[in-house]
Amino acid sequence: MADEQRRRVLITGATGGIGRLLEERLAGDYDVVPHGRTPRKPEHEQTLRRADLEDYGEVLALMDGIDTVVHLAGAASPESTWDDVLGPNIIGLRNVLEACREAGVRRVVYASSNHAMGMYDRHEDWPVYPHHLPRPDSLYGVSKVFGETLGRFYHEEHGLEFIALRIGWVTPDPTETDEDILHAMWLSEDDTERVFRRAIEADCPFGLFYAISDNPNRRWSMTNTMLDLGYRPQDDWTQLPGADEEVVEGGAAVRDTWPEGS
Repeated sequence: MADEQRRRVLITGATGGIGRLLEERLAGDYDVVPHGRTPRKPEHEQTLRRADLEDYGEVLALMDGIDTVVHLAGAASPESTWDDVLGPNIIGLRNVLEACREAGVRRVVYASSNHAMGMYDRHEDWPVYPHHLPRPDSLYGVSKVFGETLGRFYHEEHGLEFIALRIGWVTPDPTETDEDILHAMWLSEDDTERVFRRAIEADCPFGLFYAISDNPNRRWSMTNTMLDLGYRPQDDWTQLPGADEEVVEGGAAVRDTWPEGS
């Protein structure tokens, strides 16, 4: 890909776990612009763009020449309070979408979450499909449903392309827990890269997509992720050293306190 053809990709929240992974792995093919609050490596002293997402002017200044925004920034815990999510996940997201509209950004790839549908999991109402009504399991999940809905509005009202990825559980080693539902929603680091690449590139202007690895015990449909985005998960937690799946018909039970501590 010639330099003049490289998409300029802004990653908000690039100092978080997924952000650091994507910044490193996408840099070879895209002109990556990292955004964050605290530098995580020496290069960030020169490259990290700092902006308060609750300040519209600062957000708009990030968008110069940007083709795609990978929006990861925000409160990320299902135990977040209303005050935790209001600024970054509600006001901040609105500012990102409005700045994208004003600046002429082509696409937003939005880091949504399994917690937007988490009450299906708490009550074991499986399988779950993207067209099912949202059932958030926390105020964090509520903020992600808000984000998906606002993104749909900006797509239908303003033509902004919007891809929401309902991310499962990203960790290097899922065998560190015995919790079956976490195993089922594991998203490997390699599959994280794969699904975000497809979300950036796919000829699909809008959609809500589960992003999970190829785990045999998953309860969430990825048919549209595979058909519309062209995502092909390659990893499976049961293939890892020490993994041992206990097959439970209908899916293993979920604790009543889900998603606390997830």
